[in-house]
Amino acid sequence: MSLRKAFRSRKFSKSFRELKLSDEDQASGGGRRIVRDSDCADSSSSPSSSSWSDMLPELLGEIIRRVEASEDKWPHRKNVVACACVCKRWRDITKEIARSPSYSGKITFPSCLKQPGPRDFPHQCLIKRNKKTSTFYLYLALTPSFTDKGKFLLAARRYRHGTNTEYIISLDADDISQGSNAYVGKLSSDFLGTNFTIYDSQPPHSGAKPASSRSTRRFASKQISPQVPAGNFEVGQVSYKFNLLKSRGPRRMICPLICPPSDETSIGKPLDNLKLKKTASTSSGYTFLRNKAPRWHDQLQCWCLNFHGRVTVASVKNFQLVAAVDPSQPGGKGDEETALQFGKVGDDTFTMDYRQPLSAFQAFAICLTSFGTKLACE
Repeated sequence: MSLRKAFRSRKFSKSFRELKLSDEDQASGGGRRIVRDSDCADSSSSPSSSSWSDMLPELLGEIIRRVEASEDKWPHRKNVVACACVCKRWRDITKEIARSPSYSGKITFPSCLKQPGPRDFPHQCLIKRNKKTSTFYLYLALTPSFTDKGKFLLAARRYRHGTNTEYIISLDADDISQGSNAYVGKLSSDFLGTNFTIYDSQPPHSGAKPASSRSTRRFASKQISPQVPAGNFEVGQVSYKFNLLKSRGPRRMICPLICPPSDETSIGKPLDNLKLKKTASTSSGYTFLRNKAPRWHDQLQCWCLNFHGRVTVASVKNFQLVAAVDPSQPGGKGDEETALQFGKVGDDTFTMDYRQPLSAFQAFAICLTSFGTKLACE
């Protein structure tokens, strides 16, 4: 055996022995250990993890690139997340290699839920409803079947405060509260249930001010990052039009939203330096979406929309949201592109397919507005 091979064998055998001892120490402590940035920073200075954090950047990048390329779907996608949990250095390189959902079409980290969806094809998701607990669960569909849950993404619970209704949205299905560390935002409605406001736990841009009303404050929240102010920031509205004449027809809705930037260079950069993609429906930083008008089918005697097989049960909750493309732009055809479609496939199962410019968080919040009776709109 050459000297070079012997040195490598010694070095890696030592690192694996130290790693094994570290695992045994953690196992003796009992319980599951949640990895945070501070934990990774402390562990990187210890001898047990120095061999991992001191790897050559070229070698480390090649390892993570191969894992990223091979583990392209859940549940195997968890191996990419495991690479980001080794230490802070591994996490920084993993974030650089794992591209945003708008380019890769993959949801990897929780931050991806607030980034725009894919460009060319939608993310297909399922929403499961629990009527007894007024809870809703969002899953990323992994198979074409409507019965498989898939990968859990978000959860929401409906609360009634006097005449108003709120939906608290969380990353943790077992801890859905506004004071939880898993809290990501909420949806608030008026008395009639026709006007909704979407609040994000993070500011949509630097300088954004949180809502000042008492009902939108976070009292028991623990601030995760000192640079990000804790609070609720308005990022959109959903309005259903009144049906005063009580004429037959579907619900009509319009959604002005502050959509997240789709530029991949936006990762880790201040939002003020970004430029949103302007369309005919974009004005003053807001993107306006409206429901696609269905057509009346004389033979079936009902309103119809083409959901491409993703909706199987007729319901007044079914809708498609579109944003008109500016025909004056080069390549613009003036056609309507479906940014979000929502429909019923079972008693408590619904499909949610979204794409740019919406994020999973925004799409989920919009779909939550469809639940509940709206006598003034039907």
